[in-house]
Amino acid sequence: MNKNKLQIYLPLIFSGVLLVGVILGMKLGQNGHGLRFLGLQKEDKLRNVINYVEQNYVDTVSKNELEEKAITGMLQSLDPHSVFISASEFHEANDPLMGNFEGIGVQFRIERDTIAVINTVSGGPSEKLGIKAGDRIVKIEGKKVTGIKITNSDVLKKLKGKKGTIVNVSIFRRGVHGMIDYSIRRDVIPTYSLDIAYLVEPEIGYIRLNNFSVTTHEEITKALENLKSQGMKKLILDLRGNGGGSLLAAIDVADEFLPKGKLIVFTQGVNHQKEVAYATADGLFETGELVVMVDEGSASASEIVAGAIQDNDRGTIVGRRSFGKGLVQEQLNFKDGSAIRLTVARYYTPTGRCIQKSYKNGTDEYNNEYYHRFLSGEFENPDSIHFADSLKFKTPKGKVVYGGGGIMPDIYVPIERDSTIRYFNKVVNKGLIYQFAFDYTDKYRKKLVYKNFTEFNKAFKVTDEIYAEFVKYAEKDGIMREGRNLQNSDSKVKVLIKAYIGRNILDNAGFFPLLNSDDPAFLKAVNVVRK
Repeated sequence: MNKNKLQIYLPLIFSGVLLVGVILGMKLGQNGHGLRFLGLQKEDKLRNVINYVEQNYVDTVSKNELEEKAITGMLQSLDPHSVFISASEFHEANDPLMGNFEGIGVQFRIERDTIAVINTVSGGPSEKLGIKAGDRIVKIEGKKVTGIKITNSDVLKKLKGKKGTIVNVSIFRRGVHGMIDYSIRRDVIPTYSLDIAYLVEPEIGYIRLNNFSVTTHEEITKALENLKSQGMKKLILDLRGNGGGSLLAAIDVADEFLPKGKLIVFTQGVNHQKEVAYATADGLFETGELVVMVDEGSASASEIVAGAIQDNDRGTIVGRRSFGKGLVQEQLNFKDGSAIRLTVARYYTPTGRCIQKSYKNGTDEYNNEYYHRFLSGEFENPDSIHFADSLKFKTPKGKVVYGGGGIMPDIYVPIERDSTIRYFNKVVNKGLIYQFAFDYTDKYRKKLVYKNFTEFNKAFKVTDEIYAEFVKYAEKDGIMREGRNLQNSDSKVKVLIKAYIGRNILDNAGFFPLLNSDDPAFLKAVNVVRK
């Protein structure tokens, strides 16, 4: 199928080091203050400085480290998204974009300084060997990994590896005497962009994406086909917290919702000519009510999709102002496994707006802009947001939209600020609901057996006894159940306890339907799509 689409910026392979230079003739002099001066016949400042430091510094230094620090500093001076990726960080940075990685196939969480298996990946090497949710990984390659303040990054480095290689683990399982030893052969483990797709009610579908990778388009087309087969006629696409990813994936996703010939996005840079992407005639949901949800965590590829929907008057954007990343990066790979991502173009929505927020005050200010939004009151009231008239654009139907700082939703949903839910906020902020649900699931796992969410939702209740157990659990951590109108907090805590228990036994299928049922932004989106 021929598509008139923007070409994705593919990684480039560079056969040498980033900068090439040689030490040229030097004349050395002494000035009486212990300082030597260099006279260079020809300047290659960066290479000459690195070589000079390596050969003359008071202590031993690594030339490779000097190069990497120089590159990092140079890129940081350009913009917040031009970055150096070291060889050790390469897979962590790129695996989410590729749709898979090579490892043992478990979802884990560090609980009380112990690696706890939350779930195994279906069909993965760990599931095939019989490793189960609730197992604790005590040793890796014979070395103890409990009680050593291990981090998520440390665990990934130990468990990930090339397909076909073996990693040996020792596992503690509740009710089993002694350790269980496994030799796990690593394999390709798929990662998913799509958290969940389900019918909220007859005719209204819901899809939530967590990023945009090479598999995103395939995932969303399968979800759309499945939901349509169940009678879906209206859709909520949830991009909240989705930090973006592949530009091509964003174009493909937007294409599913737009009729042939509609502009999706165009990119342009000083050294990159204008490239344009249009929708094709193959969209699975080109008609029907559509709501796209965004918030301050929706960035990059998420904003391309939201911008295309908004600027073409195709659907309604609900939520809060998105992050504001309108820059496109190209990746350059090096032989040692490291890489740089360089901003090479800006992207523009169909009306011609660039939604990149300012970074003139440096990377720290750029990254802290979330807190400035919070302090300004933006999360509670959209009236605190002010756009310059020069950033005003109009859609084909005359709706006013703005550039220069994210996608402003058509319907704004503020953060919930309710003095009657202080108890709820306290236990959430301290992570006590998640921890209690984890412990409860761990204790009663053999009884918590359900085929699907419908069965779980109908049969399992957070009873008064379970809730009283939670209140005591929170009191041990210094959080007392006190305040006014506690029934509001109690209701929200119970929903979240059940949602986390649902996730522990049914993964996302047991989590998001419950989480959404108590989410003001989601409920608003449902209201909008109904009308």
